[in-house]
Amino acid sequence: MMSGELTRIDPKILNLIKGSFNDTGLPMPFVREIFLIETHVAGTAYQLLDDIDEQLQSSDVMVFKREPDNSYDEHAIAIYAETGRKLGYVPRKNNEIPARLMDAGKLIFGKLISKEWQGDWLNLTIQLFMRDF
Repeated sequence: MMSGELTRIDPKILNLIKGSFNDTGLPMPFVREIFLIETHVAGTAYQLLDDIDEQLQSSDVMVFKREPDNSYDEHAIAIYAETGRKLGYVPRKNNEIPARLMDAGKLIFGKLISKEWQGDWLNLTIQLFMRDF
């Protein structure tokens, strides 16, 4: 995928992440977010993020997509904004356990904690969560 391209984010996934409603449209009882780790987003320097910076706000949901066929990292997890814009990756040093959880069918997502330009790259700090049903 080229930098700056959008990926379609399924609204049902966003609803699951946000914990609002299940597939039937009914509220989801007893849903918990389990905090896993806090980390930066790797690879933001390779994405053209100048135009999305203003759209990113604290506590925004970050959608994760596994890339098991990634030639650089078998545990790669791409990170997308709700708009479908690719932001980067969960860093390799932090991705093995979340990747295994995702491969086992667990819903893993992130929330933006902070953003700061450092030279020509956008430093994004996120927290990873697992949604427990």
